[in-house]
Amino acid sequence: MDSTTNRRRVLAALGAGVALSGCLGSDPPVADDDAGVDDASEPADTSDSTAGEYSGPFELPVPEDELRRGASKDAIPAITAPVFAADWSGFDEVDATLDDGDEVVGVELDGVARAYPLAVLNWHEIVNDDFDGRPVVVTYCPLCGSAVVADRLAGGEPTYFGVSGLLWMSDLVMYDDRTNSLWSQVLATAIRGELTGETLSLLPSTISTWGEWRAAHPETEVLVPPPVSGTIRGRQTRRYDVNPYASYQQSSAIGIGFNDAADDRLHPKTSVVGVAADGVARAYPLDAVERAGVVNDTVGGLPVVVAASAEGTLVAYVRRVDGDSVEFERDGPVLVAAGSRWTLLTGRALDGPHEGSVLTRANDRSPMFWFAWADFNPETEIYGVKSATGEEE
Repeated sequence: MDSTTNRRRVLAALGAGVALSGCLGSDPPVADDDAGVDDASEPADTSDSTAGEYSGPFELPVPEDELRRGASKDAIPAITAPVFAADWSGFDEVDATLDDGDEVVGVELDGVARAYPLAVLNWHEIVNDDFDGRPVVVTYCPLCGSAVVADRLAGGEPTYFGVSGLLWMSDLVMYDDRTNSLWSQVLATAIRGELTGETLSLLPSTISTWGEWRAAHPETEVLVPPPVSGTIRGRQTRRYDVNPYASYQQSSAIGIGFNDAADDRLHPKTSVVGVAADGVARAYPLDAVERAGVVNDTVGGLPVVVAASAEGTLVAYVRRVDGDSVEFERDGPVLVAAGSRWTLLTGRALDGPHEGSVLTRANDRSPMFWFAWADFNPETEIYGVKSATGEEE
């Protein structure tokens, strides 16, 4: 078992010749150290990805005194000129390896599959990408263990996102290059500035191992780290063979020490996948899901199925097939229902009457640390944990 897979298990236990492709146009903009990011090129039709308005439990704008300064603006340089390849081999500039057990944020959109290694995202946190003319932002907050992927639009126009260096509720605060509004990563919402209350249109993503993702998506591309890819402050590199958050991920520490309202029903770094529907939020801890094998549940009025792969990848899907709610069973690495077998990582039917159909994801954000899910969903229930009345939530 490699070190990354072992770390996933530790977190669960605490809860009990390469062709370049996919870059931002033929000559992607990269800002110099003293300049802002150039405007994005005009996207293809994005009429199906309009932003919404925030309607959650937090009052906006967030008071300035609730923001904590973790670093200076752009000290964590967002990637603005991503380059993709089949793997990292063949790049003499990259002094790191990408192993099967290394974790990635996986995105499949418009027939294109891409992987964004956490080895890169730990150091850059934001990738401003483009899927065949569709502007997309891929974000990861190492403090919360959360990945959020969305259409890269602010005020209806393409923009670039950068790392403000601020934290809110121990979570990454981004800024957009169009208005300099501040955005909560987990909420995917502008929390201060001109666009306060605007919410990004989220896109499905997952966190899995590189080996799992590549097996499920043989044609996938993977993000190549700087200096091959370019960042908002030029082609700045980091030590991609080092995880700067290794000790943090296995400790009980939260953020940079300003979070004093942690929900202690679970260890703060327990990996959970959260589902929210009809005013109900429920967290599914990795260890509880692994014990169950497969979880058929209903959140609010939404029927869901939750499972975990052998590598510890948590997934949650809406368990409706042709409009009917169905019960799923587990058959080794696949899910079985309605006469078809469904791949766990992608939710795609492999055979039977529904071959080729794809289940809808029930979670619109990646699995994350328990403390982060609980902070942003203060009334959350926990699957497999008894409530104060002795009943299982």
